[in-house]
Order: sequence, then structure tokens, then C-alpha cells
Amino acid sequence: MIVALTGIVLMVFVVGHLLGNLQIFLGPEWVNGYAQHLRDLGPLLWLTRAFLLATVLVHIYVTIRLAIDNRRARPRDYIEKEHVKATFASRHMVVSGLVVFAFIVFHLLHFTGRKFNPQFPLLKNDPLNHYDVYSMMVYGFQNIYVSAFYVIGLFLLTLHLTHGASSFFQSLGLNNKSLTPRLAFGARVFAWLIFIGYTSIPIAVLLGIVQPAQQL
Repeated sequence: MIVALTGIVLMVFVVGHLLGNLQIFLGPEWVNGYAQHLRDLGPLLWLTRAFLLATVLVHIYVTIRLAIDNRRARPRDYIEKEHVKATFASRHMVVSGLVVFAFIVFHLLHFTGRKFNPQFPLLKNDPLNHYDVYSMMVYGFQNIYVSAFYVIGLFLLTLHLTHGASSFFQSLGLNNKSLTPRLAFGARVFAWLIFIGYTSIPIAVLLGIVQPAQQL
């Protein structure tokens, strides 16, 4: 139940973060204004970040504990193992989750901490005196290796969500035989829409569809 509840919180954040990022297609003033609005929250923003970080850590810790308990319940492995209903995503939730966590850490250091890119300190504020997050995102994703890691991380997040988005109903006792296939299908659609939404940004940057507002 703890895994399910923390998972719901993180999925809500993933959707909200995507909606904020997609504003890059509306122009610099949208993204920069959105980022400035978040900074204007002051201590509330840091409280939200601390809450999300704690949620991630609890989610990972409890998931690993469940995996360990499941392994201890059967110390001797099956002679022959045949997966009937378990998908690849469901069998590798711990691994995909840990890789996604590593991706999140890098992503935060890259864009929130403004690390790993010598162009970031050179960016000036936009005409409204907001930090040019728009150009920062574009210059960040112009690095093919960063974009590739971003897409890989999101692919693993998608695999994680294809199972997690439907399994939390079962964890909360809200599942049944007739509803299960529909929830599983809905989870896959939701996860791949998230993947398409997020990856559309680095792809648009690499194709030159989105250009930086400042030329460095």
C-alpha cells in the first residue's frame, strides 16, 4: 500500500512536470514565466522538493524490501520458471526504478543545479528579467549524449509505469477480474503518452525545430 500511495504521488508529479516542460513549444516567455513562478514560491518550493525526494526514497526503500521479502519467501529458485502473467516490466521494477532514480539525480543536477554544461553560466536573463530556462533547455538537449540518456531514462520510466500505474489499484484492493485488463491497457496508454510527451522535447531540439532564444 505504501508503494502504491507513493507511486500515485510521483505519477501526479510526472504529469505536472510534463505539462510545465511542454510549454517550451509555446515560446520562451511561457517557459521562463513558469520557471519564475516556481521560484517565486520560495520556501514552499523547497518544501515540495523535500516532500517529493522523501516520497521517492520511501518508494524505493519499500519496493526493495518487498523484493527481498519475496526472495526470502522462496530461498530455493524454481527448477523451471515460466512466466504466465508477469510482464518484463513487472519482473524488473526494482532495477528500472533504481536506474530511473539515477536519471532523476542527473536531471536535477543538469537543469536545476545547472551543471555539466559550460553554456549555462553564459545565459543572460530574458527581457522580463527572468532566467532564460528556455535557452538552457535547448542548449542542454543539443548535446546528443544528454538527450540519449534522457530518452533511455524515460523509456525505463515508461516500463516502470506500464506496470505500476495499474498495479496500485490491486495494492489498494480496488481491482477485479473484469477490470484488470482495462486497467493494464490504460496504464500502457498513459505510460507511452508520458514517454511521447517528454521525448518530443529533445527530439524537437535535435531536429532544430526548437532554437535557443540566445545565441552563444
